Amino acid sequence: MPYASTQQLMRRACTAGVVIPAFNIPYLPMVEPVVKAIKDTNSVGLVMAARLEWEKFETGSLEALQAEYEKCKLPGHTRLHLDHVPVIDEDDLRVDFMEIIQRAVDAGYESVMVDGSRLSFAENVACTKEAADVAHAAGIPIEAELGAVMGHESGPLPPYEELFASGKGFTDPDEAKQFAGQSGCDWLSVAIGNIHGAISAAAKGKKKVAARLNIEHLDRIHKTTDIPLVLHGGTGIRKEYIMDSMKHGIAKINVATAIRQPYEAAIASGIEAAQQAVYDAMLVVIKEDLEVQDSAKILNPEG
Repeated sequence: MPYASTQQLMRRACTAGVVIPAFNIPYLPMVEPVVKAIKDTNSVGLVMAARLEWEKFETGSLEALQAEYEKCKLPGHTRLHLDHVPVIDEDDLRVDFMEIIQRAVDAGYESVMVDGSRLSFAENVACTKEAADVAHAAGIPIEAELGAVMGHESGPLPPYEELFASGKGFTDPDEAKQFAGQSGCDWLSVAIGNIHGAISAAAKGKKKVAARLNIEHLDRIHKTTDIPLVLHGGTGIRKEYIMDSMKHGIAKINVATAIRQPYEAAIASGIEAAQQAVYDAMLVVIKEDLEVQDSAKILNPEG
C-alpha cells in the first residue's frame, strides 16, 4: 500500500484536529535523533530547513540536509520540507527565491515554502503563484505566509504584550481568503500572536517569550479559507493556546528553538551528548507540549 502524500497528511491533520510538528535542522547531526524520536513516539513529523539554517547556522545547504535525511528517512513517519525561502530576507536583501525552490524540487523535497510576507499583498500573491506553479508541476504542495511573524529581524522588537494588543502584523482574514484563492498556495502560515525565535548570535540562546495566540482571530481566518493553516514559532507558546489552535485549522506547527538550544548547550560534551539532548527534547515536544504521540495511527495508517 502506498504511503500518504504530504498534502494528504496535512488535510487529514486539519480534518482530525491533530497537528503535524515540523522540526528545523540548523545542525546536520540533529536529523538522526529527530527522526528517531518521531518513530519511537509513533507520530508523524516534518524534517526541514529554512534558508537561514544554511546562511546563519551549519546545515550547509538544502542538498546537504536531503543527503543526511536520506540516510534515516521513514516514510511511515517523516517527510522532508523546505521551510522559509524568503523573497526579501531578514536583512532586507532580495533573494533569488525561484532558484532555491527549483533546487529543492530537483533534490526531492516533498513540500516547499515561499515567504513573500515582506512584500505588498499583490507582490506576495505574484511571487507565491510563480513558486506554486513550479511546486505543483513537480506534484508537491507549497506553503506561503501572509502577515508578519516577527522575531528573525536583526533589530529590537517592541515589548511582546504591546505587539499582541495592537495586532501588529496579524494576518487579515479577508486578505487570507483572497490570497488562498489567488496565489495557488496549499498551506498558509498565519500571524496571530506567534513569534519566531531569535537567530542573532547575541540573542539566540535566550529563552523565548511565553507567547499567546488570538484564537478568535485564527477562527476568522480558518472560516474564510479552505486550506490547512500553519503556526510558525511554536516554541514557547502556552500549551492551552496550542491545543485550542488545532481545533481552528492549525495543521502544522514549526518547532526550532526547543530542540536547537539543547543541542547547542550539549555540543561541548560531544556529538553523541548533543544528539541525546535533541532526542530528549523531542520527546517533551511530542508527548507533553503537543500531545501527538501515536498520531501516525490517524494520519498515516498506510505506514
